[in-house]
Amino acid sequence: MKTQIEISNFLNIKQNTYSQYETCQRQIPINLLIKLSQFYNVSVDYILGLTDVDIPYPRQ
Repeated sequence: MKTQIEISNFLNIKQNTYSQYETCQRQIPINLLIKLSQFYNVSVDYILGLTDVDIPYPRQ
């Protein structure tokens, strides 16, 4: 399990900003959503709860 500090460092944002994304106080920008999906090696759809399949889509 990664900490908010580790993830926020990867995204190059402050920890409290990342916390606000997790608690839905702020909407995460698309570019950070993509980086987050790369960090966890899952699809953006998985992060958004649109699928239960955690395998990222193949690049075309």
